[in-house]
Amino acid sequence: MADRAFMKRALTLARRGRTSPNPMVGAVVVRDGRIVGEGYHPRAGEPHAEVFALDRAGALAKGADLYVTLEPCCHQRRTPPCTEAVIRSGVRRVFAAMTDPNPEVGGMGIEILRSAGIEVQVGLMESEARKLNEAYIKRVTSGLPFVLWKAAMTLDGKIATRTGDSRWITGERARKEAHRLRSKYDAVLVGVGTVLADDPELTARGIRGAANPLRVVADSNASTPPRARVLSAAAETLIAVTRKASEAQVEALHKAGAGMLVLPDSGGRVDLRALMAELADRGLNSVLLEGGGELAASMLDLGLVDRGLIFIAPKIVGGRSAKTPIEGEGIELMSRALGVSRPRIRRFGDDTALEFDF
Repeated sequence: MADRAFMKRALTLARRGRTSPNPMVGAVVVRDGRIVGEGYHPRAGEPHAEVFALDRAGALAKGADLYVTLEPCCHQRRTPPCTEAVIRSGVRRVFAAMTDPNPEVGGMGIEILRSAGIEVQVGLMESEARKLNEAYIKRVTSGLPFVLWKAAMTLDGKIATRTGDSRWITGERARKEAHRLRSKYDAVLVGVGTVLADDPELTARGIRGAANPLRVVADSNASTPPRARVLSAAAETLIAVTRKASEAQVEALHKAGAGMLVLPDSGGRVDLRALMAELADRGLNSVLLEGGGELAASMLDLGLVDRGLIFIAPKIVGGRSAKTPIEGEGIELMSRALGVSRPRIRRFGDDTALEFDF
């Protein structure tokens, strides 16, 4: 029970970091049943959790136990290997929740510690640690970011009225949760149709101390207006276009402050798998998909979505031409419907949120 309590504290600390492309890591140093040092990895380029925890423990680390949510790293990057700091500290035992799935580590850190005479136990609260770093794990094992699809709809499955009006489907509490999600994800993705219809800013406004995500627009023809709110100075913006986009419009968007990315096309549109691979290459672990029904359908068809979060408002608007969360061609037979797993329900005021995994 005590071991779990110390690892739980390390997991709680880890959640404070915004670390992409690195994993979130927390560490706790325990001596005689008492925490004498703790820390977490705040962001890439800064010291890792073990270093903070061991520094704060000082001489008390010698002969103590170290609880860490991920195997200590053993490679030199912007910071020295954590295994060196652990060995130098004189700790007696290390409890690691899980091995690092990064091929550059993958158990080597554990073997280095054991070779130095340190007892290492792996697997304490491993499922919780994997959940914590599911986005990092997805990127380093697949070369693609973890994608959460977020949408809001009425009780009858509409994301706008027949005239295109969509403000607001959900209440204030649900909208605030959507902004909080943006602060937790590395990027937010929409299609140009959403930009033209809603002119969103796509920031985490209203969330105290929140960091804004990279705003990504899939825009095959570079149709985003240079004065669109998505190009505001509040956050960085990346617009993905194809080679058929007008050079003049691409240049205009670049002058407006957007980063421009030219990608291959697939069926006349931006190749979304290539876009996801590019974001992963840039070190983005997670993407929040907020686009309309066409973009969502394309992402789902390609198997690029890991989780869904649908806010459902207790409203009915009707309309055969009113847009739905998933457009595209759709399936022919109900037996071929895309299944989801582990549905979870939460409430935000009068609105209900249904979360599920693909």
